[in-house]
Amino acid sequence: MSKMVIFARVSTSVQDYERQVNELTAIAHRNNWSIEAIFCEKISGAKKNSERKELSRMVEFVQANNINKVAVTELSRLGRDTLQVLEVIEQFNRLGISLYIQNYNIETLTESGEVNPMSQFLITILAEVARMERKTIRERVESGYKNFRANGGKVGRKVGYRKSDVDMREQYAEEIRLLHKGISLRNISKITGTSVNTIRKCQSLT
Repeated sequence: MSKMVIFARVSTSVQDYERQVNELTAIAHRNNWSIEAIFCEKISGAKKNSERKELSRMVEFVQANNINKVAVTELSRLGRDTLQVLEVIEQFNRLGISLYIQNYNIETLTESGEVNPMSQFLITILAEVARMERKTIRERVESGYKNFRANGGKVGRKVGYRKSDVDMREQYAEEIRLLHKGISLRNISKITGTSVNTIRKCQSLT
C-alpha cells in the first residue's frame, strides 16, 4: 500500500480547499493509498518556496516518514512559478516520491520508482504555459489601465470607500486567526501574502 499525503492550496483567505481535499481523499480510497497527512495553505502560489511554510512542512514530513506519493488536484496547487514547481518535483524525484496530479491523471514516477520522462516533459510544458498565460493576462490588464487612464478614467476605490467589518472579517479570517495567536504582523504578512498595513487594520477587529 502506498503511503501518501494530500497537499491543497488556495490563494486567498475567502477561498476554501475542502473540495481539493475531498476529491483527493476519494481517489486515495479508490486506489488503496494510505493517507498519512493532509497539508493545506492559503497563500499565493507565486511566492517563493522558502516563503511557503506549509509547503516546507510537507516536504519535511515526506522526507521523515517514508512517504511514497504526494497528491494535488492541479499542478498550480504546488505553485505558479515554473522553476519553483520543478525544484519541488526534482526534490521528490531524488527522494523517490511520486507526484500525482489529479486533473491530468499522471504521476512523475513509474511504479518501479523510475522517473516518468513523459510526465516530466508534460509538467515542464504545462508549468511554462501557465507562466506565459499569467504574463499575458498581466500585460492585458496593464494595457487596459493605461488606455482607461488615457481616456480620462480613474483607477482605484472611490474616495472615502471602506470595507465593512463583516467583509473584513470574512476576507481576512486567516489573518485575524493568526493575530489571535500573537503572531507578529510581519510574520503574518509572510505567511498569508497580505500587506502589513492591511493586517494592522485587522487588529481593530480582534
